[in-house]
Amino acid sequence: MSLRRFRHLCVFCGSSAGHDPVYARTAREVGRLLAHEGIGVVYGGGRIGMMGAVAEAALAAGGTVLGIIPEALMRSEIAFQGLTELRVVRSMHERKQMMADAADGFLALPGGFGTFEEFCEILTWAQLGIHAKPCGLLNVSGYYDPLIAMFDRAVAEGFVRERHRALMVADSDPERLLAAMARFEAGATEPLLAPENA
Repeated sequence: MSLRRFRHLCVFCGSSAGHDPVYARTAREVGRLLAHEGIGVVYGGGRIGMMGAVAEAALAAGGTVLGIIPEALMRSEIAFQGLTELRVVRSMHERKQMMADAADGFLALPGGFGTFEEFCEILTWAQLGIHAKPCGLLNVSGYYDPLIAMFDRAVAEGFVRERHRALMVADSDPERLLAAMARFEAGATEPLLAPENA
């Protein structure tokens, strides 16, 4: 597996660890794996839940971790103070833009509304040609099966084009998913304003 295209990966995941220990265990596995591959973690800066598990494992394995957190959450004392670098920004919008700019790809682990929103937004940016970076969904224990089915339903019903559906790669295994992301090549973008490209 050659992951040399990635200097930094943005990891989206929950501020909760979920009920099943497999989620936090996988988050730690991802943190260690990225560190061992020399890939820096870019994430939301939290010390709790899946977010904290990824960051802590990456740091423990000798990796670098950049956290980006809005002032409002910084005041809630959920920021991870032991990171390689912690940037405090004014808003969620600024946070997401900075995370996107700092990363060479995007990896979503299980999470809640915030994770869904971040991943779908960055996938939409790929659809619009704003970036050509791989977007991967780590489908731990089938957690994202309903979301993947919804994407496929959107294609079947004519709301998403097959070429745009192909912008997202998914797998249940972190190493396989990272390998698929490393192989990913975005196709040529087309104007999206014409009805046939909706």
